[in-house]
Amino acid sequence: MAEIDSHLPRIKKPWAITFFGLFAVGGLIAMPLLAGRPDGAKLPDIVRFIGHFHPLLLHLPIGVFTLIVFQELATIFGKQSAEPKNTSLFPMFFGAASAIVAVIAGFLLFHGESDAYGSNSIAERHLWGGLIFAVTAVFTFILKSWTVALRANPAFFRLLLFSSVGIMGFASHDGATLTHGEGYLTQYAPAPIRKLLGIEKAKLAIPVKSSNEQLVYADLIAPILERRCVQCHKESKAKGKLRMDSFEMLVSGGKGGPAIEIGNSAKSHIIERIELPKDDEDHMPPEGKPNIEAHEIAVLKWWIDNGANPKKKISELNLPASIKEAISKLMPAAATGTASSPAQVIEKSAAPDAALLSTVEALSKEFPGAVSFESQGSSMCTFTAVSLRASFDDAGFSKLEKLLPHLVTLDLSSTKITDRSLAKLGPATQLRMIRLAETGIKDVSLDTIAKLSSLESINLYGTKVTDAGISKLANMPHLKRLYLWQTAVTPEAIKSLKEKLPSCEVITGV
Repeated sequence: MAEIDSHLPRIKKPWAITFFGLFAVGGLIAMPLLAGRPDGAKLPDIVRFIGHFHPLLLHLPIGVFTLIVFQELATIFGKQSAEPKNTSLFPMFFGAASAIVAVIAGFLLFHGESDAYGSNSIAERHLWGGLIFAVTAVFTFILKSWTVALRANPAFFRLLLFSSVGIMGFASHDGATLTHGEGYLTQYAPAPIRKLLGIEKAKLAIPVKSSNEQLVYADLIAPILERRCVQCHKESKAKGKLRMDSFEMLVSGGKGGPAIEIGNSAKSHIIERIELPKDDEDHMPPEGKPNIEAHEIAVLKWWIDNGANPKKKISELNLPASIKEAISKLMPAAATGTASSPAQVIEKSAAPDAALLSTVEALSKEFPGAVSFESQGSSMCTFTAVSLRASFDDAGFSKLEKLLPHLVTLDLSSTKITDRSLAKLGPATQLRMIRLAETGIKDVSLDTIAKLSSLESINLYGTKVTDAGISKLANMPHLKRLYLWQTAVTPEAIKSLKEKLPSCEVITGV
């Protein structure tokens, strides 16, 4: 390293930092070599417990290294002195240390959830990308320490720093793909970036087929599986080594064998798991995920019992009255073979129209990651303010006006919305789930909620609702689950409500 000012007194050389840094690098490199192939079945729950903190911890090194890069760029292009300063050593140390902790948690997640990630190439690449980033982060910290101690030219440190951030970017992209699906980071990229990366803009619009052209698997079965199962059984996350994102994968099955037994729904693995009691740990979908509805199960069983042919059209099969009725709840026009009225097409069209696509695209830019379609080709949408929290208020909610008729899930937990926003929910007639936990809503909002007859789940945890408000929900025909813990609702009011809604589960935290 070329010295800048040799007559200045030397800072103590960072031998201790170098020793412990190299020791950490050795441990990181040895970790996957010693652990071998992942086998979550042999690991204790504490491994999964620590591993589940990985999505939280990974943001620390990303934020710290991004800040350091901006600091270095400001030094390079600004008027600051080029002499390295030891004041920047702490953020560099914190960035390297947090990278090590995040990688260890990710490593434990990868091994603890081996059914989902163990045979996944993207997950494995993400793991190695994270390990390489942590190693380069430690080397960057060591090099920074020596650069400061020797008052040497910072060019080598900066080169390694920018290389580390580049590796971090690739690893982050794979992480986003695992969590949100392929193309999540590039879906709304500007045209020049898409051209540079050689990708086309994601096309959300899918033409609507006539009832004569609709395939049983592609247009009925696949959308059911995508809504209920594919989130945990896809290429980037295959629990039980079972993928359900294509017909071929469904038939080939996972650890428990084929997911379906053609011609026999009673012995088909997925049907057996679906029909287990809800409190059984093997019941699918698992706790916290929306259950498959009776009409969806009926269609699945009918399809399997009738040969599970992926190429058969709806019009080619003889539909019993019960199956016609079940299919009508999935796609009305397909079951009846008649054209829907204009009002039905707007409300229940199988594919989003241009106006809805424009609305979703605009809201995605306003609230990144908050809005999405329920499934591919569906005009039904979900909105979650989980990443917005306190920054989302009544003003933000007012921007959802055009989306309300298409919403099936709405999560406003811990936001700043008030009763004024809930009063505007009237058009959300398709809404099946709403989460209002830890918001400032009061009983008056339940006047509007009680009119949303499609609601199946309402979460009012930590709100100011009382007995008077809850009594307004007594006539909701489809309500299956109501969360009321940490509210002012009394046991007497809950008992009265359950007498009127015997099929509704009321969760009070007791």
